[in-house]
Amino acid sequence: MQEYFNRQIMLWGKKRQIELQNKSVLIVGSGGLGCSNALALSGSGVGVIDIVDFDKVETHNIHRQILFDIADEGKYKCEVAAKKIAQRNPFVKVNAYTQKFEDFIVSNSNKYDIIIDATDNLQTRAAIDAYAKEKKTPWIYGSVEEFYGQVCFFKESSYSALFAAKKLETKGIAAPMVMQIAALQANLALRYLANLPVRSDLLYYLYYNSDGEFEMKKFLLAKDEL
Repeated sequence: MQEYFNRQIMLWGKKRQIELQNKSVLIVGSGGLGCSNALALSGSGVGVIDIVDFDKVETHNIHRQILFDIADEGKYKCEVAAKKIAQRNPFVKVNAYTQKFEDFIVSNSNKYDIIIDATDNLQTRAAIDAYAKEKKTPWIYGSVEEFYGQVCFFKESSYSALFAAKKLETKGIAAPMVMQIAALQANLALRYLANLPVRSDLLYYLYYNSDGEFEMKKFLLAKDEL
């Protein structure tokens, strides 16, 4: 473990690295955002990662879903992701649940330190928001399409008050933006788990402009009334 996490131990010390081994994360979705989040958080030393996804790998997924290759077509995404994460890191316990999120929360009583949204529809995100509030667990929203995306660390504000649950039109996705959004999600999660300063209830709008330069805007969200 000392050798595996050597560069991170140099960053913040052995005590904090050991503490990460006692943290658990739920990742809902194992597509583009889910793959990159799982790689980043497992590689950083989070001890338990549960991945929920009922979908299977298709060829058109692979360009942006970096845990999959052509040979994985037709297999359950979360099972492939869990296997590859476990192969990369012997210090993480990763579990795959081939279920819809709504079924998972009925049949599973696990407790998590944080929840990562890696889904692609508003209805499931609204369900995550309700579940997280019920469990008093923070969660990190992420969405991406074309050359832009959004991230928010939800703690006291409401996702459902901000976004209407409606069916969205499928659009193209640039692989670098998927990784950009996932990187911010994973960084916010990691800082929270490592007890480092992190801002919550702030909506980040990230995009590549017409010259290909990365830009970010921030919007402070209203908090729920107690």
